[in-house]
Amino acid sequence: MSNPRPYATLLAKGEERRQRILTVAQRLLTRNGWRSITLGQIAREAGVSPAGLLHHFESKEQLLHAVLDARDAYDEASRDMPGDIIERIEGRAERFRQAPDLVSMFAVLLIENLSPDAPLHERFLNRYRSAVDIVAEGIREGQRAGKYGTDLDPAVKAVEIIAFLNGMETSWLLDPSIPLTEVFQGYARSLARELAPSSGDS
Repeated sequence: MSNPRPYATLLAKGEERRQRILTVAQRLLTRNGWRSITLGQIAREAGVSPAGLLHHFESKEQLLHAVLDARDAYDEASRDMPGDIIERIEGRAERFRQAPDLVSMFAVLLIENLSPDAPLHERFLNRYRSAVDIVAEGIREGQRAGKYGTDLDPAVKAVEIIAFLNGMETSWLLDPSIPLTEVFQGYARSLARELAPSSGDS
């Protein structure tokens, strides 16, 4: 009977190499943006051959999508956090501290892919629209439950909230000394006042 352990060890080494490539790519993308880096640079920084990198990622675009997949997986893991929209926004500062590399990389790639002909534009646009829809539905749920007033448009308010979050990522990338906790708590309090039911909702 053959010993399966060498194969398992090979798989583990391959996954470790893949993760190392992703980590290096995140760092270089944050520092230089996608236009200024090459697969060769990433391979050198990760300590692998160009052929070794291409074994895991067939193109630069595939690698870009893979690093964004890591960010999306992080967001998915925190999507089921308890609390309503206001509570989640209030705690958002902690997520900046937990994954600063992912936050920074996302902000840089977003700005670089605003043009419709950029390689990741469609993905960022779809992600943005999905985020707006999720926040808008959260507001509607609060309205149906009587927690939020019905005199505002959830879709419009969701655009504002996502703009705040994206803007904070960019501002924090520019100036890491921003008092994140205080800013997010202040915005959450302001949002709570705006969303609160008025006398006409009773």
